[in-house]
Amino acid sequence: MPPDPVGTDVSVPAPSVPRYGEASLADLAPSLLAALDVPGCRNPLGLEPARRACLLVVDGLGWELLLANRAAAPFLAAAAGTAAPLTAGFPSTTASSLGSIGTGRPPAEHGLVGYTIVLPGMERAFNCLRWAPYGLGGSRDLRDRFVPERLQPEATAFERAAADGLAVSLLGPWEHAASGFTRAVLRGGVYDGVLSLGDQAAAAAHHLAGSKRGLVYAYHPDLDKTGHVRGTASDAWRLQLAHVDRLAAHLAERLPRDAVLLVTGDHGMVDLRPEQRIDLADQPELAAGVRLLAGEARARHVHAVDGAAGDVLATWRELLGHAMWVVPGEEAIASGWFGPHMPDLVRPRIGDVVAAAFGPVGVVQRDVDPAQARLTGHHGSMTPAEQLVPLIEVRR
Repeated sequence: MPPDPVGTDVSVPAPSVPRYGEASLADLAPSLLAALDVPGCRNPLGLEPARRACLLVVDGLGWELLLANRAAAPFLAAAAGTAAPLTAGFPSTTASSLGSIGTGRPPAEHGLVGYTIVLPGMERAFNCLRWAPYGLGGSRDLRDRFVPERLQPEATAFERAAADGLAVSLLGPWEHAASGFTRAVLRGGVYDGVLSLGDQAAAAAHHLAGSKRGLVYAYHPDLDKTGHVRGTASDAWRLQLAHVDRLAAHLAERLPRDAVLLVTGDHGMVDLRPEQRIDLADQPELAAGVRLLAGEARARHVHAVDGAAGDVLATWRELLGHAMWVVPGEEAIASGWFGPHMPDLVRPRIGDVVAAAFGPVGVVQRDVDPAQARLTGHHGSMTPAEQLVPLIEVRR
């Protein structure tokens, strides 16, 4: 007998919608700009004033993971103190979360509503991070076809800061400097490619010391990579967290007296065993009536062929409703999953069906992305393990 569909099984928890406007990653940039005295910015997080700030974003640093691994990260754990976590946003994934950090807007408003999304005229999903077609053979750069500044036209937090006279620096991998994703949601200021954790700490200290009023954005990707491949329960992940902890400590030691260090993540992560990764190649019923599958394993946009949306919804609920919230796209929008306001331009990027995991499951396609189908660590949904991220504040 198949599991009961969502809505009839009393064991299905209600989704915890991100706290947009109160305590989400979309509220971080406006609050930080307000603390830096940039006019016209709300401060829902109540950040205290500063002249200079360093925002360290650690990809894959979830609140629950940090609390569970205090011994590996003593500086961050102690600095967290009684701080409350933020909600990442839905989906809890790098493209959407960094989009919210960079623009100060929920995913619905900046438009990067998934790791992969469906765009007009595309026969394949669009990879927001690579700015290229998703999956095997998807190496063609699409910056000319989908101009980043047009796909996401709103001013970023960094542009607003620079326009108000702040010295703005962005620190991250060299290859990200002129990427379509950076141009879309992180543009503004000067991008400074860094080589290592030590180089990042030194560069951040240099840029902070070199301005009387400035903002440094530092992005570290390796904790996420380690979790995806090795899993968050691995020694490799805990050792990488220890390196991140030292990075944060080095940044704190070098803070000017009028500066603040903020440390956050873009999402948490959960580990899935091979049998918990459901492949459409092994469950062809899930592919019936599906035109394109976007998002990622634990947060799926299911775009149906014309006239098939109802059948797709029923099938996905029947087969996955015991472990995923499976709802019509309109219901996900009306419930505020992506934010309180959904622009007409972004609406077509939301699936006819949206599926978000609350149980230990992910939906993959090895014939499209064999690497993702083999990953151990996954994220994207609204469970606390994926959704909650720290906001750690350090001042001297």
